[in-house]
Amino acid sequence: MADLFSSILQRAALGLLFFVIAGCSQKPELVKLSGDTMGTRYNISLMAPGDFEAEAAQQQLDALLQAFNQIASTYEPKSEVNALSAMTLEDWHDISHTLSDMLLISLEVNWLTGGAFDVTISPLVELWGFGAERRRQHVPSQSAIDAALEETGFRHLQLDLTEPRIKIKQPVTVDLSGVAKGYGVDMVAQWLERQGVANYLVEIGGEIRAAGQSARGDVWRVGIEKPQGLAAGVQQAIRVSGVGLATSGDYRNYFEDNGTRYSHTLDPKTGYPIKHRTASVTVIAENAAYADALATGLLVLGGDKALKLAETHNLAIFVIEKTDSGFETRWSKAFEPYLD
Repeated sequence: MADLFSSILQRAALGLLFFVIAGCSQKPELVKLSGDTMGTRYNISLMAPGDFEAEAAQQQLDALLQAFNQIASTYEPKSEVNALSAMTLEDWHDISHTLSDMLLISLEVNWLTGGAFDVTISPLVELWGFGAERRRQHVPSQSAIDAALEETGFRHLQLDLTEPRIKIKQPVTVDLSGVAKGYGVDMVAQWLERQGVANYLVEIGGEIRAAGQSARGDVWRVGIEKPQGLAAGVQQAIRVSGVGLATSGDYRNYFEDNGTRYSHTLDPKTGYPIKHRTASVTVIAENAAYADALATGLLVLGGDKALKLAETHNLAIFVIEKTDSGFETRWSKAFEPYLD
């Protein structure tokens, strides 16, 4: 992965579904930092080296994440990602390394999942009433869905694989919400490592990256949440270090129409909400950004296709599926070493 935040450091002047399983005790050197970012919260637990200053670190991290929002957030009117919509067509435009990196990760996952992950899906999200405009939630007409599908797809974008630049072929809206939190986690993790912090757990909105050991003296333990809403408890405990992880689920954001439940998780190929019984997919990967995007794409595919893809490409995934009697879990072979 390219340097995650070199451009941000200059500008800053310098799921969802996870929670940490608390240890039995906390040693004095354990430091916790938290704050607001990306419409959610970040939480950091770290074993601080002797010269680590928590207050200064908090200020620098807040500035770092604030500058990142100016690149990746669709809720910031003047953000770099929003500026893509105003670019002239069929011309090459320079973009930041950070934006280029997120788009390249998104393109890779789009290819790997056969189009199940797509950062240009905003027209469909808005049409179904799950977007920022908060339109009335209802089932759109097929003609409206077809029209929205014409406005989506990576075919409208061309990325330079050697330089951070982009060409827009047709008007498109890019929404990085499926990769940005994970990318922000990686960015914070790299910053901590540059400060000499070797043992940490970083979480933003449920996406996680862990390294080294916890205050207990062993690897970090986290829990995959039961897909039953808030305060539902742990479905599966896992042990992680040196990896990123993310979960995507369909059970918190939905609406019902004439007795039918419509999930906010949309299939970019059909334009409709997913209909299978997969409740959540957890991915462990080298970094949180890739895990974040891949979890979303695999949720769209559903458990059977996701596990088949995982075994083919040696992906570590954990699937929770709804059954008539509750939930059942399945996982790929690559996930087994992380089970607690």
